[in-house]
Amino acid sequence: MGYLIDTCIWIDVERGIVSPADVASYTGNDSVYISPVTLAELGYGVEMAVSEEIKQKRTSSLERLRKKPLLIIDDSTGLIFARLAAALKKSGRGSSFRIQDIWLASQAIQNNFFFLTKNKKDFEDIPGLKLVVFGE
Repeated sequence: MGYLIDTCIWIDVERGIVSPADVASYTGNDSVYISPVTLAELGYGVEMAVSEEIKQKRTSSLERLRKKPLLIIDDSTGLIFARLAAALKKSGRGSSFRIQDIWLASQAIQNNFFFLTKNKKDFEDIPGLKLVVFGE
């Protein structure tokens, strides 16, 4: 079994709000993976940093995360994404979901991983997602 961790949790780790031990209390001895989507979101944060100090801190965090096993987005991920996006659209959620969130959920579902997030409302209605909510 494995875990895919939502970007918001990695941001909180970088800010010192959540410790790596806090994350490990959920994941235990299971492997933790990183998504290219998370790398893109965190890389965007590096590029948008308002000071050199913040940029360096974010860059260091990003480099530590790049050591985790990387999940690949492939044709199967794309088809899962299509199914999820269509299901959410048909349910009336429409454009209220974020594209990045659906990619992350697609990867978690594809690999039969748990998905750890603090943003329950963004993921709770995604069919087939093994959602674990940090803090609950």
